[in-house]
Amino acid sequence: MSADQPFEPEADRVARIVREQIIDGDRAPGDRLVERDLAAELGVSRVPVRDALKVLIAEGLVTPRPRTWAVVRTFTDADVDDLIEVRSALETLTFRLAADRRTPDAVAALEAVLDREARAAREHDAKAAHRAGADFHELVATTAASPLLDEIGALTASRLRWLLGQHLDLQEMVDEHRALLAAIRAGDGQEAARLAVGHVQTSRDAARARRAARGTARH
Repeated sequence: MSADQPFEPEADRVARIVREQIIDGDRAPGDRLVERDLAAELGVSRVPVRDALKVLIAEGLVTPRPRTWAVVRTFTDADVDDLIEVRSALETLTFRLAADRRTPDAVAALEAVLDREARAAREHDAKAAHRAGADFHELVATTAASPLLDEIGALTASRLRWLLGQHLDLQEMVDEHRALLAAIRAGDGQEAARLAVGHVQTSRDAARARRAARGTARH
């Protein structure tokens, strides 16, 4: 770690790495997360691994099992529907507020991350496109400038990144984000909120399609 990088506690680092692996699909639903194995893989003791798993369980990405292991959560259709109901309400308010409270700097930042997402989509780099798409949503939340909304949204933030990572049609996600950005740039909160609902529904359909594909592959 260089002198200008902030210190990252071991438990936070382990949680970040495993979180990214789950969201990126490098660890599949149902994969075992054993304290001993993770500690050896990441070069740490079992204590930060145990603490990291507790964080990921609280974030809804990991399901606990008895004793010293857990599994990557398998999201059912009911789980996704429940997440969609909550995120629809949050995203509607977030995008409306972002349109109302936008600044030139905020719009420029959103344009930059959308350019990064579009470039990744053109290059068929799904991992980079999904990460940029999730970054877009987080920047919109920053633009909305509501600390309380941020606090509430944080409870499902990791699950939202997972949900956005289910998209197989990368260009569709780019196009929907571009339309949302246009509404924000125009200051049209009503249109931004309307588009946000449709965008979350697209994510629901993508998650269901990905789940169905995994089920077919197992047979």
